[in-house]
Amino acid sequence: MTHAPARTLVIDTATAACSIALIEDGAVIAAEHREVGRGHAEQLLPMIAGLPDGGRAAHILVDVGPGSFTGLRVGIAAARGLALGWDAEVRGYSSLSLIAAAVFAAGRTGDIAVMLEGGHGEVFVQGFAPGPAPLDALASLKPEAALAALGDRYPVGNGVRWLQQIAPDLDAQPALPDAANALLLPAALATLPPRPLYGRAPDAKLPGGKVPA
Repeated sequence: MTHAPARTLVIDTATAACSIALIEDGAVIAAEHREVGRGHAEQLLPMIAGLPDGGRAAHILVDVGPGSFTGLRVGIAAARGLALGWDAEVRGYSSLSLIAAAVFAAGRTGDIAVMLEGGHGEVFVQGFAPGPAPLDALASLKPEAALAALGDRYPVGNGVRWLQQIAPDLDAQPALPDAANALLLPAALATLPPRPLYGRAPDAKLPGGKVPA
């Protein structure tokens, strides 16, 4: 992240991971990453409270998706609430771009396809070139369609297990977003509005059939 504020709290609850990090002057000064599956709401605030100064920061960065409907809303609600109490600025980033940034930073060359588990047996998919730079729009696809669209892109993310069920020999790297890797995001990918990026219409409906915002 270039031109980052002096201190940034990063919150990531979009997937099976519950992950937080405190970044100051271009370095991670504290972080915690747990693969919890469920129960983000019970774990997130105590994790933040355990950070230096209770995680208080002038800037909050939160994973806005795609990912779990419940997990996304837990993280975004916490980010908004803390921002209100601390008079802090809050921005978002995509879970897919965060995984891409970490994979490229670890030495992967060439284009990749980041895949996260979605609903109804589908996977969220987006291609990235080194940078990371998005190559196409986010899509939610059945595993067969995602495999057919893969081309020469190397698959990463926890959604790859769905592809490996139909292509057992597929070389792939499972991964979940980790808040500490937000430091690797280009500034242009860390300025999304703090509202859910579902990737597909959420299953949950409000009374009257309305889709939650």
